[in-house]
Amino acid sequence: MEKTLTTNILILSTDNAARSIIAEGMLNHLASLQQKDVLAFSGGASHSGHVDPFALEVLSNAGAEVGAYRNKSWNEMTHHDIPDMRIAITVSDRDIHKLAPHWPGDPIVVHWPYPDLSGAFDNEKAKRDMFELTRQAMAYRFAQLLALPLDTISGPDLKKALAFIGAS
Repeated sequence: MEKTLTTNILILSTDNAARSIIAEGMLNHLASLQQKDVLAFSGGASHSGHVDPFALEVLSNAGAEVGAYRNKSWNEMTHHDIPDMRIAITVSDRDIHKLAPHWPGDPIVVHWPYPDLSGAFDNEKAKRDMFELTRQAMAYRFAQLLALPLDTISGPDLKKALAFIGAS
C-alpha cells in the first residue's frame, strides 16, 4: 500500500493573533478527527507576539488542543526546513497574498475573508460570540475542504473547488 503525502496548508492573516490561529487550530483538529493526512500552519504579515485569548478559548471549547499555537510572522514559513505547501488560504478581510513572500511548494492561493476580530466590541459577550461565529464559519469551509480527494485532485480542479468553497 502506497503512503500518501501530507497535504500542507498555510493560513495567512494580517497579524496571526486571531483569525489565522483559529483557522489553523480548527483545520488541524478536524483533520485529526477525520484521520486525514492534512497539516495546517499559520503566519501573519506582522505579528504582535501574542495570540488573542478568545481565539484559544473558542478552539478549546470546540475540543481542539491549543497548547502549541503561537503568534508568528509569515516569514517563518519561508525557511528551507518548512515543508512544501499545497494550499495557502488568506483569512483577512482583505486579500493580502500579493504582499507575501514566495511559499515553499508554490501553493494554490485562495482568499476566504473573515471580519477583523480585533475591532471594538460592546462587551465581552459580543466579542466571544463573534469569535465563535467565525470559528463555526471556518469549520464549515474546512469540512468541505477535507471532503475533497486531496491525494488525487489535480491542481486546476483543486483551485476551482477551493474557489467554490470560498464562495459559500
